[in-house]
Amino acid sequence: MAIWECIKQCGACCHLDPAERPDLEEYLLPEELELYLSMVGEGGWCVNFDHTTRECRIYANRPRFCRVETEVFQDMYGIEPEELNDFAIDCCRQQIEGVYGDRSLEILRFDSSVGL
Repeated sequence: MAIWECIKQCGACCHLDPAERPDLEEYLLPEELELYLSMVGEGGWCVNFDHTTRECRIYANRPRFCRVETEVFQDMYGIEPEELNDFAIDCCRQQIEGVYGDRSLEILRFDSSVGL
């Protein structure tokens, strides 16, 4: 069974381009949407993403919408706890493929890490 986990130095989720996420207002509170939009920098990348280290500069204090946690996904997307693993794997795969491609090192690392 595949088990979701974040892979280090990927950062695909840090590509925040609102044009690629037209339904933001459906799952973000108004103040979260404002924060989200304020975090979008050059090329759609989060202003807190360090492109050199490929890590988040505010990871410990990142906003709720940047967290893969049971309560967050249940509240934001209506995902039940028992569905989170598969949902998170699907979301990450889609995001990684969209940002880096379906044959990228990042997708290969992710698939290997989660057991696909």
